[in-house]
Amino acid sequence: MDKDFKYKYDDLFNPTLGALKRLGGSGSVSEIEEQIIEILGLEENAINEIHRESTTKLTYRLAWARNYLKRFGLIENSSRGVWALSELGQKTGEVDKEKVKRAVVKKDKAQRLNKKAKEKGEPNLEDTTEEVEEFVWQDKLIETMKDIAPDQFERLCQRLLRELGFVNVEVTGRTNDGGIDGKGIIKLGGVLSYHVVFQAKRYKGSVSSPTIRDFRGAMSGRADKGLILTTGSFTREAKKEATRDGALPIDLIDGNDFAEHLKELNLGVEVEMVEEVKIKTEWFKNI
Repeated sequence: MDKDFKYKYDDLFNPTLGALKRLGGSGSVSEIEEQIIEILGLEENAINEIHRESTTKLTYRLAWARNYLKRFGLIENSSRGVWALSELGQKTGEVDKEKVKRAVVKKDKAQRLNKKAKEKGEPNLEDTTEEVEEFVWQDKLIETMKDIAPDQFERLCQRLLRELGFVNVEVTGRTNDGGIDGKGIIKLGGVLSYHVVFQAKRYKGSVSSPTIRDFRGAMSGRADKGLILTTGSFTREAKKEATRDGALPIDLIDGNDFAEHLKELNLGVEVEMVEEVKIKTEWFKNI
């Protein structure tokens, strides 16, 4: 099998349905991805191949696959991050991907005129789920974070952790400290306190498992938990290493998670609500 991720978004329609059936009809995005990896027998290089910024090709194209399957009526996301087979989806074995694409395009045309996709080979961005649209603004925000100086990024991490409820957050700024850039305390329920050390990695690409192991070695005996924040992503092996049984736990915040936190906290991000006015022609006819 090729090491690069060779599947297009429409190649993932049936694997996505199969993944949800394996999971009992519903699952989180990460659970669906793990099932897809098994179903397609993907190698690590293919799993970790970056689409752009901190999003892998697997994650990006799966988001498009879910978007199309949702608009076709086979799956739904009743709560954030959880996807489930619809009643029709439960009864469906496999789908003709061309039929799905034709139906969705027809639906799009009924709502508005289609515009050419911005990228060759990618679906149109005219009518998408919120999940797919998020990749656009997240990429811009991540690029902005990568343009600031390293010490500014460390201060941004410090501000973010404070806003998330950490206290006594300090940026150590010491060299040869095993990758530890700062520390803080998080108190749960106003009772339990955990000492946390963090590492801020402002760069493009994926954080690998050796980085996780090195950071764990540096934090040993100095903290209860570790946290790594990056504008990039984490490889699948890095995620497994961070949660390995019997080892000090390390939490991970990748570029997309970082951007989402900044948006929720209104830190450097402003969300504008656009008013849409719909004219009810039937109302006037019946007046």
